[in-house]
Amino acid sequence: MKKIFKIIGIVLSAVLVLLLLAGFIGYSRTSSKASDNYAKLGKKAIELNIDGHKFRDLNKNGKLDAYEDSRLSVEDRVNDLVSQMSLEEKAGSMFITMIGMTPEGRPIDKPFFTSNSLDIMMATLMPSSSEMLINRKMNSFNIIHAHPANILARYNNNVQLIGEKTRLGIPITIASDPRHGSEHNPGAGLSTPTFSQWPTSLGLSATRDTLLVREFGNIARQEYLATGIRLALHPMADLATEPRWGRSNGTFGEDAELSAMMTKAYVLGFQGDSLGSESVACMTKHFSGGGPQEKGEDAHFPYGKNQVYPGDNFDYHLIPFEKGAFPAKTAQIMPYYGIPIDQTDENVAFAFNKTIITTMLREKYGFDGVICTDWNIVNGTAVGDARAWGVEDLSPLQRTKKVIDAGCDQFGGESSPELIIELVKTGQLTESRIDQSVKRIMRDKFRLGLFDDPYTNEEAANKRAGKETFRELGRIAQAKSTVLLKNDNILPLKKGTKIYAEGLMDNKVLGEFGELVSSPLEADVILKRIKTPYDERDDYFLESYFHQGRLYYSEEEKKEILDLISKKPSIVVANLDRAAILTEISEASGALLVDFGLSDEVLNQVLFGLRSPEGKLPFELPSSWEAVENQKEDVPYDSKDPLYEFGYGLTYQLEIVGMN
Repeated sequence: MKKIFKIIGIVLSAVLVLLLLAGFIGYSRTSSKASDNYAKLGKKAIELNIDGHKFRDLNKNGKLDAYEDSRLSVEDRVNDLVSQMSLEEKAGSMFITMIGMTPEGRPIDKPFFTSNSLDIMMATLMPSSSEMLINRKMNSFNIIHAHPANILARYNNNVQLIGEKTRLGIPITIASDPRHGSEHNPGAGLSTPTFSQWPTSLGLSATRDTLLVREFGNIARQEYLATGIRLALHPMADLATEPRWGRSNGTFGEDAELSAMMTKAYVLGFQGDSLGSESVACMTKHFSGGGPQEKGEDAHFPYGKNQVYPGDNFDYHLIPFEKGAFPAKTAQIMPYYGIPIDQTDENVAFAFNKTIITTMLREKYGFDGVICTDWNIVNGTAVGDARAWGVEDLSPLQRTKKVIDAGCDQFGGESSPELIIELVKTGQLTESRIDQSVKRIMRDKFRLGLFDDPYTNEEAANKRAGKETFRELGRIAQAKSTVLLKNDNILPLKKGTKIYAEGLMDNKVLGEFGELVSSPLEADVILKRIKTPYDERDDYFLESYFHQGRLYYSEEEKKEILDLISKKPSIVVANLDRAAILTEISEASGALLVDFGLSDEVLNQVLFGLRSPEGKLPFELPSSWEAVENQKEDVPYDSKDPLYEFGYGLTYQLEIVGMN
């Protein structure tokens, strides 16, 4: 037996040695490739002093080119730059994808020791930073890390220096999904504690306060600027007319006019009245409205590829763009993944659909900004197939051509400029058509001032992002967005009230004004925080992040809630990312609150009357699952006998206030 164990030990040791050797060889090769890539870079831009003005000699030719001259018009600079760009540089500019950074703010070019799953994914499943920046000549990326502000700023400065050393010195556009909520979803929103914390878009809409929403945009703009983020991959102007849809929490609700008001204020907060060096550009999504998903299933996944219009209500979903995004002059637009079934001459997804992109967006609405596809509609990745809905039979090359022919400018989540190069060299696309898109992309870089100064102050980043005045406005918004649905003279609580609580992140905050007890029997009131129910799924990557399916609580979930809140007068606080069915819970509770991103600290202040819940529902709450199933995906507030109507909301001082 000892001999067997000895042999096993020798074999395992040999395997370990081989694995370590293979890892060392792989690491060495990766490091060598990165070094070779960086060796291709030129020098930093030198400073030119002309007529008392300072300019950056980005192409290092010792003279001032038109695109380097900040005194000239944006169009003159764009035209000069594009005339100097090679086909390879143009093709690289038409792609934007995720890029990783180390915890120290360096680009990821080789594997490194880490226990962070995101770091591992970015180091092993994505092309290296140097490969994309230098070989593929890409200059737009979205970041998904949530490091401290100074680390994000340092990363920006590191990649901008790489961009500066390329042949023409084209700066890098750093983009991001929303970062100001508590949700962390790599496919939709990124919790970033270094920034001020605000309610979701549903919560902003619940405030009905466009001035507050614009102020949010202004604060988020400043925090983005501090870290080098210059492109917001938001807002969502989609409508949550289908209550089961897993992305409802990114919208402003189901009412088109309200969504239009909120979208306009949001974009103006980020961009200002016009796009400039202090702006963050907005990529408003998802034209022409991504809400009417068949049975509420999301189009990130094959089973959710269809958008349907049983109420013949396609035009309703255009209103947030017509009255919101376009009047606010949103810089960019993103179409969604879905297929607008039987709404155009071919049933293909929006980004492949020339009727949607050219006939409608370009010609009808006159939109001449950047149109960027949603992520991974051309090529599959290590974690899933391409979301090429309606054109699954086409090759990646054919899909690329169809997207460009439809009228799009940039490919999201992709890093394959070789496809565009092949299309041009084989005569399937003209270089002049490529120039149209590249000019739009470069125009935004010039308007944002990136060609003149793309760097940010690392030392100042932590002081600017998340400063107390910003955080306090976020807390005000959290309270103002909270909706009081029911109150049987329980709220606000009196100081010293004995509370038994479940579902909070930190129960101790309740001890500031009340007395926290360890059992329901000791309590004057019971506090229960709950979340929106959903079907757990894990067949596809990202599914666990998108809450879809049922809106009712299972019998087990419901029993746990009802058994607790029936013991004493109770307060239920429901965090809603979709329109949950709260019928029995509402009946059993003494007070019912709905929140859209409410910290325990602010909740405590709301419970004891230091802040007042003022929100109005941004969507109706259905009374039954049968009512949900009978709704039409494209029609707002059409649930039969809703438990609470759209616009419902109480305050501590007033009777019911409705909005219809």
